[in-house]
Amino acid sequence: MDLNQKQIKLFSTIGPRASFGLYALELLKKNKDLMILTCDVSTSAGLDRFRKQHPENYIDLGISEQNLIGVATGLAREKYKVITTTFAPFQTIRCCEQIKVNLGYMKEKITMVGLASGLVLGNLGYTHTCIEDVGILRSIPNLTIISPADSFETIKAIEKSLTHNETCYIRLTGGSNNPIVYKEDYDFHIGKSIKLADGKDVKIFSCGASVSLALKVNERLANENIKSSVINMHTIKPIDEEAILREATNSKLIVTIEEHNIIGGLGSAVSEVLSKIKNSPKAIKFGINDQYSKSGSYKFLKDHYGLTDEKIVNEIKKNYE
Repeated sequence: MDLNQKQIKLFSTIGPRASFGLYALELLKKNKDLMILTCDVSTSAGLDRFRKQHPENYIDLGISEQNLIGVATGLAREKYKVITTTFAPFQTIRCCEQIKVNLGYMKEKITMVGLASGLVLGNLGYTHTCIEDVGILRSIPNLTIISPADSFETIKAIEKSLTHNETCYIRLTGGSNNPIVYKEDYDFHIGKSIKLADGKDVKIFSCGASVSLALKVNERLANENIKSSVINMHTIKPIDEEAILREATNSKLIVTIEEHNIIGGLGSAVSEVLSKIKNSPKAIKFGINDQYSKSGSYKFLKDHYGLTDEKIVNEIKKNYE
C-alpha cells in the first residue's frame, strides 16, 4: 500500500470509521472473494458507496448482531474473506458467545471491525460507549486484538488482518479529525510494537487514539527534563512481550494509556508481562477506573477520567519522584 500525504490527511479528517469504508473499495480490488457484513451501519461505517457499487459483496443483516457472526462463520467456511462491522459494544459484547464458539473454539477466521470504541460516543451513554471489549475478548483463545493509532494504521491493520492466521478484532477509537500519528508509509506487522519516541526514564505504552495523547505527554515530560519512550502497542493480543521486557530494563517507571477499563485492557496485558521480571519497575495505568460515569462529550469524559496530557504528566511526576 502506497499512500501520499494528501490521502493520509483525508483519512485523518474523516476519521477511522469512514477511512475503513472508503478503503474497502481498494480492498475489493485485491480480494475478489471479500464479503463485508454489517448490521444496519452502512452510513456509520462509511460503506454506502461500497454497498451501492458492489451489492454482491455486501450483506446487511439488520439489527441482529449475533446472527452476524453466524452468517460470517458460514461464509468463512466457504473460503470467503469476511469482514463484519458494527458499533463496538454490539460487535463484541452482544456477540460474545458466538465469538467464543464460532471463532475461538471452532477457529473460523474473519475480521471484526468494532466501530467507535472507547469514549467517543459518550453522549449516547454506556450502551454505546465501549470500555470492556478488549478485556472480554482477550480471554478468548485464537483471537488477535488490534487497536490502531490513527486512520492510516486502521487501513494497514485491516489489510494485514485479511491474511492473518486467526480472527482479528480491529478496535477503532477516536472520531473525525483524528490526529495523525504516521505522516508517511511504514512497516506494520501484527504482534510487533512500534517505538515512536526514545527516552530512558519513563516508558509509555499506548494504543488506539491514546497514542497521540502519549506523544503529547512525551513532549511535556521533556520540558520537565524527564526523558520518555513512547511505544505504539497496536497489537494488544498477542502482546509484544519482547518489547516490554526490553523497555523495562533500567526504566524508572512504566506507564500505560488507553481508552478502556484499566482492568483487562492494555495495562493488564503489560502488567502480566512485567510480573515475569524480578524487581520490575513500578507501573501505573491511565484509563477508565472501573466505573460508569454520567454520559458526556468525548472531551468531557477524557478529562473526567484524567486522560489529558496535563493530568497524566502531573501523575507521572508524583510517581517518578
